[in-house]
Amino acid sequence: MSGKKRFLCAVLGIVSLLTVFPCVVMMGSSLMGEGELKEVYGAVLGMGEDRAAMRILPKYLTLRGYAEILLDSPGFFVMFWNSVKQTACVLAGQMAVALPAAWAFARYRFRGRRALFITYVILMVLPFQVTMVSSYLVLDKLSLMDTHLAVILPGIFSTFPVFIMEKFFRAIPKTMIEAAEIDGAGPFQIFLKVGLPLGKPGIASCLILDFLECWNSLELPMTFLKTESKMPLSLYLPEITAARAGVSFAASVIMITPAVLVFLWGQEYLRQGIAASGLKE
Repeated sequence: MSGKKRFLCAVLGIVSLLTVFPCVVMMGSSLMGEGELKEVYGAVLGMGEDRAAMRILPKYLTLRGYAEILLDSPGFFVMFWNSVKQTACVLAGQMAVALPAAWAFARYRFRGRRALFITYVILMVLPFQVTMVSSYLVLDKLSLMDTHLAVILPGIFSTFPVFIMEKFFRAIPKTMIEAAEIDGAGPFQIFLKVGLPLGKPGIASCLILDFLECWNSLELPMTFLKTESKMPLSLYLPEITAARAGVSFAASVIMITPAVLVFLWGQEYLRQGIAASGLKE
């Protein structure tokens, strides 16, 4: 291995450790008791005057935080299933809307196509704060405020998966489309039997990235939802006080677990998606 590669590996290793370190600290802190948390984080959480300490592993391991949140916090389970419901509906809706739209942008030429796609790109880069008022007015006019649909519908019509999948569908060689047409396949059959199978890496990549975005969504549900029983899990943590730091760390570990599992399951698809995005006809 050359010196340049060793240096690159060392830099990547350091960056990886810095990335993983907060998660390790969070997991270790979730196993600490109330007294130990006060000793370590008291100065940060306003529960003590001593300086904050750095401790990765607990001196006295306890599962009290997990027991409290899993056995004595029914609101946690309500918000957890709200997150599951909202995220699943958003992902299913995005695939039903975004995939045909991306296929049309990639494989068909029609009047206004370029202007419409540029509009999609502009909407994608606009922050939520810019469209918040208009979205609020539309949802209020449709009497959907403070309902699950207030979170689901804006997510379904997100422009991000259309932008990503358009590139994947455009990379499909024309020869494969022409071969399917010669075999007698119609436009819909070509989309189902050629476009979707060849676009699988891109579809999986979009699902993974959209899952992470929806699962961790904060501003959208905070703006459109008022009833606690309809809020997702991402709004549970801000309501935990410093006095319940152990519960907060335990809830953080539970919340991050699905995201980590989805990423580990789909990292190969992400790699394939990145590779496929560079294909040429």
